Amino acid sequence: MSAITRYVALGDSFTEGIGDPDSASRNGLRGWADVVAAHLANLNPEFRYANLAIRGHTMDAVIAGQVQPAILLQPDLVTIYAGINDLLKLRTDLDAMMTRYARALALLRRTGARIMTFTAADIGTVPVFRRLRGRAAIYNELLRAIVDDLGLELVDFWRFTEFRDPRMWDTDRVHLGPLGHQRMAARVLDALAVPHTLCGPPHWSAASHAGRVTRLRSDLHWAASFAAPWVLRRLRRVTPGAGVEPKLASLTTPVRVP
Repeated sequence: MSAITRYVALGDSFTEGIGDPDSASRNGLRGWADVVAAHLANLNPEFRYANLAIRGHTMDAVIAGQVQPAILLQPDLVTIYAGINDLLKLRTDLDAMMTRYARALALLRRTGARIMTFTAADIGTVPVFRRLRGRAAIYNELLRAIVDDLGLELVDFWRFTEFRDPRMWDTDRVHLGPLGHQRMAARVLDALAVPHTLCGPPHWSAASHAGRVTRLRSDLHWAASFAAPWVLRRLRRVTPGAGVEPKLASLTTPVRVP
């Protein structure tokens, strides 16, 4: 594999790094994409990195606000994860949305860059999202067809069983936690065939997880603290990314892995 010189990350909260706090970062977040960039920087002194992802961005917001700026940066690697916020809206026409996604991915592909995208996670483990599991599966199948047609690279989040472990997730159960971001970085680096020392998934089994009463208490706390406020924000059409700027809008030299 030739050395990667310019990496641009696109998407929503998943790529922005929500759930992985870091006081040293410009926006107080690190996340898997920053970890990947740090490892790539070790391989090439000329390496530069931009992260245009913004929390809450829908598919159309990513396409309208991030794709063209990414093309202008002349990347040789692009990662993009988009459309998950749209899955949460039952009125979203998945076929039409994925047609728009295919057009955007084709534009990125024409730059000659390696384009890496992601399937949706298996959201069936989160009670409030369980009914949306089928929509996520349809999204994934439509995406797989696009990937095959355009010759893209796929990180198959849906099939990564280690993310069934609740320790991989933030307390809101929606975003990856620090451990989850580290594990996703390892998965992406593996897909890029980049050596790393990030640890594998910790041992976990559903049978050894908390008992029924403990789980019920945890579920009730989560419903009151995260699920109910999230539903209210959706009803009020509050966009979490309103007024948020990309943390790295231009190509920057990242901190390397020690």
